[in-house]
Amino acid sequence: MVSTSDFKTGLTIEVDGQIYVILDFLHSKTARSGALINTRLRNLRTKNIQEITFKSGDKVERAIIDRIKMQYLYASGDTHVFMNMETYEQIEVDKSQIEYELNFLYESLEVEINFYGTEIIGVNLPEKLVLEVKETVPGVKGDTKTNAMKDAYLASGYLVKVPMFIETGEKIIVNTTEGTYVSRA
Repeated sequence: MVSTSDFKTGLTIEVDGQIYVILDFLHSKTARSGALINTRLRNLRTKNIQEITFKSGDKVERAIIDRIKMQYLYASGDTHVFMNMETYEQIEVDKSQIEYELNFLYESLEVEINFYGTEIIGVNLPEKLVLEVKETVPGVKGDTKTNAMKDAYLASGYLVKVPMFIETGEKIIVNTTEGTYVSRA
C-alpha cells in the first residue's frame, strides 16, 4: 500500500482495478477541510488521462510493473512478435495495444515491454530513433533560409514535419514520445 504522502511522478498505482501512472499531482489544503491531493493519471490499459482527487492519508495499492528488454521481430497479421533478449522466448502483442508505437517499429529494434503480472501493458520505445525518410517533396532553392517545414513520410507511413533541406532517402532523428523531427542523423 502506498499513502498519498508518498505520491511522486512516475509511480504506478492500482485504483478500482485499473492501473495508472502518476503524471502530475498537487497537494492542496483549504481552511475548513483536510488536505486533498489532485492527481493527473494515465490509465496504462486504455492510455486515457484522468484526474482523480484523493484525501490526504488515503492508501492505494502500488502496481508493480516489470520492464523486460525485447527485440521486435516481425508482424503476423494483427499481432506483432517480440523476442526476450535473455531467454529467447517469443511473445505476441496485439496491434491494438501498440498502435502509436507501430509508427516507429522496425525489425531488430530493441524495446522494453511492460508487464503487470503476465498482462502486457505497453511498449517503451527508445526516446530518439534514427529513421529513413521514404517520401518528401523536394525543397525549393531559397526556402532553406527560413524555418519553413514540409511533410515527410517515414517507412511506416508516419508523417513528420521536417525542414526544407531534408530529402527523400535521408536518415533523420525522430523523438518518439512527441513524434517530431529532431535533427539529421
